[in-house]
Amino acid sequence: MRCHDAVEILYWSIALLLILTGLVGSFVPLLPGTTLIMAGALLQKWLLPDTLGWTAVGWIIAFWVVSVLADIGCTVLGTKLFGGGKWGMAGASGGALAGMFFSLPALVLGSMFGAILAEKWLGKRTTDESLRAGAGAAVGFLLSTIAKLACALAMIALYAASVWSALRVSAPW
Repeated sequence: MRCHDAVEILYWSIALLLILTGLVGSFVPLLPGTTLIMAGALLQKWLLPDTLGWTAVGWIIAFWVVSVLADIGCTVLGTKLFGGGKWGMAGASGGALAGMFFSLPALVLGSMFGAILAEKWLGKRTTDESLRAGAGAAVGFLLSTIAKLACALAMIALYAASVWSALRVSAPW
C-alpha cells in the first residue's frame, strides 16, 4: 500500500466517522447530529474533491439549515401552541439542558417539567396552564427530534448517492 492510498483511507474514515456519529447525534443528546454530517461531507469535498458533487453539498447544507430551524422552531412552537409563554420556553430549554446529561427520556421529561415549573412559579400561571405548556414543550421536542432525524437521513442519502455516482464514474471497470 502506498502512502497516498493510506492517506485517502484516513480521509474516508474521518468523513464516514463524522457522518455516522452525526446520525446517532440526530436523536442522542449532546451530539450535534446534522452539523457533524455536514462537517463530514464538507471535509470530504475539501480533501477528496472528486468523490462528492457540489450539488449534493448544496443540498446537504440546505437540509442542515432546515434541521437547525426545526430544532429551534418546534420546541418554541409546541410550547407556544399549547399556551406557554416566555417562561415556559425558557423553562423547557433549561429542563432540556439539565436532562440531556442523563438520557433521551430525561431530556424530554426535563423539557416538560422545566416548562411546567417555570410557567407555574415565574409566569404565575395556573396549574392547568402550566401543564399544557409542559405538554407542548414535550410535543415540540419530540417533533424536533423527528425532523432532525429526517433531515439527517436525507443528508446521508444525498451523500451516499453522490459518492456512489462519483465512484461509479471513476471506476476502472
